[in-house]
Amino acid sequence: MLNNEIIGKRFSEMREKCGFTQSQVARYLQVDQSYISKCEKNERKFSIDILQKTANLFGCRVDDFTNEEINYSPLPTALRADSVEVEDLEAIAAVNKIALNLRYMEALLKGE
Repeated sequence: MLNNEIIGKRFSEMREKCGFTQSQVARYLQVDQSYISKCEKNERKFSIDILQKTANLFGCRVDDFTNEEINYSPLPTALRADSVEVEDLEAIAAVNKIALNLRYMEALLKGE
């Protein structure tokens, strides 16, 4: 059973470590900012689709939202623009997904 309080807390921590606002993440996810706020406060539940899409953006696995023991460190991203558009977030998510898959394949080759 998923602990939504932990998920909301981890989501918030990871979002802040990535330097994203609730509003930016909401635009990327095509939801209202209040949805993100309520989920982070454990007043609503994140859907699995939202968590998967956000995991790509944050450069993590969905499981990382449920495990407080994992020390999350975002993949470094450098942006030169004053504002971040949805298209930028989609590009970041695509690159992060590729990077995570590469890490996973490297771990498999090492026998981890």
